[in-house]
Amino acid sequence: MRIYVDTSVIGGFYDKEFDEATKALFKKVEKGEFILVVSELLDAELLRAPLLVRNHLDMYPKMQIQRVELTEEAKILADHYISEKVVGATSKADCQHIAMATINKVDVLVSWNFKHIVNLKRIRGYNSVNLKLNYTMLEIRTPKEILEI
Repeated sequence: MRIYVDTSVIGGFYDKEFDEATKALFKKVEKGEFILVVSELLDAELLRAPLLVRNHLDMYPKMQIQRVELTEEAKILADHYISEKVVGATSKADCQHIAMATINKVDVLVSWNFKHIVNLKRIRGYNSVNLKLNYTMLEIRTPKEILEI
């Protein structure tokens, strides 16, 4: 299973509220059950994180991590989410994560961001735009939810 992770998942590994499910998710990565799909946007966001969080992905085999780029197509799709008022312009980075996951046809995007990403109203909005623009729908879940699949 290819799982796109955003910054909240990496940080969740070190957060008491989210660490149990997040550590279980990364255990599955270690076992080769999941491939993490990460982006240059994640890398940029991690530069502002504490060193432990910033270097977290270095603990996993490179073959378990797929890197994707923020392409022009992804930027345009992200702008559509904003123009369709799924979220406001201040959530542009979140939209870019959604767009990269959509374009790269991941199995699921995983996040702990309940305000702008893992939120039923937002998920319906992102997928409405995706369908309108002939993209596939995107599964968006928390780490806890994908462990129960």
